[in-house]
Amino acid sequence: HHRMFLEPQERKRNVKALVVQQAKKTCSCTPAKVKDCVFSLLPVLQWLPKYKLKEYLLGDIMSGLIVGVLLVPQSIAYSLLAGQDPIYGLYTSFFASIIYFIFGTSRHISVGIFGVLCLMVGQVVDREVQRAGYDLEPAALSVHADTGTYINTTISPVNQTSRQPFCDKSCYAITVGATITFIAGVYQVAMGFFQVGFVSVYLSDSLLSGFVTGASFTILTSQAKYLLGLDIPRSSGIGSLVTTWINIFRNIHKTNICDLITSFLCLLVLVPSKELNERFKSRLKAPIPVELAVIVVATLASHFGKLRENYGSSIAGHIPTGFLPPHPPDWSLIPSVALDALPIAIIGFAITVSLSEMFAKKHGYTVRANQEMYAIGFCNIVPSFFHCLTTSAALAKTLVKESTGCRTQVSGMMTGLVILLVLLVIAPLFYSLQKCVLAVITIVNLRGALRKFKDLPKMWHLSKVDTVIWLVTMASSALISTEIGLLVGVCFSMLCVIFRTQRPEAPLLGWVAESETYESLSAYKNLQTKPGIMVFRFEAPLYYINKECFKSTLYKQTGVNPVWVKAAKEKAAKRMLRGKEVDSGGNQTSISVELVSEPLGFHTIVIDCCAMQFLDTAGIRTLKEVCKDYGEIDVQVLLAQCNPSVRSSLIRGEFFKEGEDHLLFHSVHQAVDFA
Repeated sequence: HHRMFLEPQERKRNVKALVVQQAKKTCSCTPAKVKDCVFSLLPVLQWLPKYKLKEYLLGDIMSGLIVGVLLVPQSIAYSLLAGQDPIYGLYTSFFASIIYFIFGTSRHISVGIFGVLCLMVGQVVDREVQRAGYDLEPAALSVHADTGTYINTTISPVNQTSRQPFCDKSCYAITVGATITFIAGVYQVAMGFFQVGFVSVYLSDSLLSGFVTGASFTILTSQAKYLLGLDIPRSSGIGSLVTTWINIFRNIHKTNICDLITSFLCLLVLVPSKELNERFKSRLKAPIPVELAVIVVATLASHFGKLRENYGSSIAGHIPTGFLPPHPPDWSLIPSVALDALPIAIIGFAITVSLSEMFAKKHGYTVRANQEMYAIGFCNIVPSFFHCLTTSAALAKTLVKESTGCRTQVSGMMTGLVILLVLLVIAPLFYSLQKCVLAVITIVNLRGALRKFKDLPKMWHLSKVDTVIWLVTMASSALISTEIGLLVGVCFSMLCVIFRTQRPEAPLLGWVAESETYESLSAYKNLQTKPGIMVFRFEAPLYYINKECFKSTLYKQTGVNPVWVKAAKEKAAKRMLRGKEVDSGGNQTSISVELVSEPLGFHTIVIDCCAMQFLDTAGIRTLKEVCKDYGEIDVQVLLAQCNPSVRSSLIRGEFFKEGEDHLLFHSVHQAVDFA
């Protein structure tokens, strides 16, 4: 056995010097550092001066216009999902497009109103509106819609206590929505400031996909009453999906036939046209804006057919032009909604960061996760003063944006201009638009999330654990609630990681002929074993959770539990001694001698530690116990292929007796040769 000498690197850990150095680096202020800081916070200053006008402009304009046209009906529809008036969805998409243009690092993602976040905001809004007692009063919306006047939402709803009549249910709803948006934005900026972008790694792709699919069922359920024209209260809290369907079936005899027919006709147009858009997207230069066409036709039909007056259809009502004066969030609401805003913030930045990185990788550039959190945080903080809702990136609109020639976020600016045109000129024309049409648009846009069920067989084939995580997260998000579903998904996925390390693979290894390689005997044929030597590999870190599994698996694979063997030898020795004392004959003595001297079949166990990332104190103690127990029955235990972290832990834990550190081998082959 030729020992290898590796001299460790010297690590000078002067904590005081490190702190002083980091403080100097952080607190120093030079013109170059100020410039870097500004350019880092405002990426637009870096890429806009280098903008290639002839190469990029046409694609950016086209993609911006197309996404803007698609975003207008979705913004109006998703407002309904958040329990708000249609105008607020348009405000949200406008401000998000402009602010992300300034702060974002991704060239392709489309940031705006997003269905899942609107659902989560809407649930909190409904709860707070009920707490404030607004549902006990007759809705003022219809009165204002008839007179064509607009409520001044700049007056805080807390003025309800002083009996001021100007802030109605709609006004209070947007105040709650804007406050949630503000808090979510503060959380996201704080995450960026404290460099906690790594949090998103705990939200795996399967978890996020399952969450979005589960939330899609809740969205579909919340919109079903509009399809039927039913006026039933919105259920919230645990089990809201089941409660809503019970209420729908209880009131199904009150279905508005006009809304039902309109919904059916819109579905008949939108679903096939969306499928055609997807099937022929490679041939079409731009997707056909069917949603906008449906909204225009439905609005005209509702207006000239007087569907509200004749059949009692529920309509969007008055949508004002222009912008409302800025108004701060209601600070008194913050304690009530601060906890609700946390999952909204996490989902918003997780989806934005994952989409940013996906498209950056596809197109060969880089994005900064922490800057993306700043960007999406500012897309929430600033618009919250302008009566907006929570925003994030959305996959469907980003795919449209990419496929229609987008090269930079100038396309986002063009999208903002399209929405601005609607806000300043066109918005009031949607007065007669039926709410059931908006509900159909929302439901049709859920197809992508609901279609994930088709991918389950393939996902199961690739990874059963990921599939189970997807199913658990989806079911809990749909059947319990969106926030609890997300928490259940995160906890379950972490438990899956723990369970994987708790009972890992631990095979015996065999030697590949004419090589120095050792592989699993259970996985490969024609492997050879060395007489008297067993090679065992534990494919996980060795720590307090799996230490018992390590010992039991080692005993099972080697076929020898040293504690039992030692106990059996001691028992046999006592019996032999007792037999000699009473002189009861030779048979018993000969049997006892056989028991004591029975051979084990091997003299050395080599533990391949290549898959052990780390050891804790329980792991070191376990290895000590194994070596001691086997040593007592004359079997030596050798460790091979330990990484520097494990070696360091073993040395600090005084695993080796003085002069025995040479028994730590750098390869399994070296350990076997020594044995």
